[in-house]
Amino acid sequence: MEEQQSPFQAALKPGLTIGLVSVAITYLAYFINSSLLASGWFGLVALVVFFALIIYFGKQYRTEIGGFMSFGTAFNFSFITIIISGLVSLIGQILLFHVVDPALPGVLADETLKTTLEMMENFGANPDDLPAEQLDEIRENTQNNFTILGQIKNFGFGLIIYAIISLIVAAIIKKRDKSLDY
Repeated sequence: MEEQQSPFQAALKPGLTIGLVSVAITYLAYFINSSLLASGWFGLVALVVFFALIIYFGKQYRTEIGGFMSFGTAFNFSFITIIISGLVSLIGQILLFHVVDPALPGVLADETLKTTLEMMENFGANPDDLPAEQLDEIRENTQNNFTILGQIKNFGFGLIIYAIISLIVAAIIKKRDKSLDY
């Protein structure tokens, strides 16, 4: 009889794969146009690819274990996969922001500030009414998100979002064996 992998063991390879795909997409966007990294569209496309891959690997794992998977097993698989991919992505981003292009955080902070001011205008606020100190503070806070400590902190906060995503994915990939119902 073949021994089945636990969700933790099964999540390792998909987590590494998704993490590497995430790093590849990030670097591709960087090489095309670094301002894409501050774009909402880039984040949306990355999220769709991320969801599609995690669901694909989850269904693949479900097939490997006999075609049925409880919600708890599905959640464990998806959460561990997402954490592993997040760690790989974090390492890739740290390398990008601190080795490949240390000036990139400043560029992205400026782009984010510009996008924020445009959004304020779209909602009817006048960004010219903001004091220069407040604009500098917004830019500095944004730039702090790209420091190593800021990225690690964001990963920690991201664990909450990862858990929510895992709950959604688990609800999609779980499958109950109805033959066991009486």
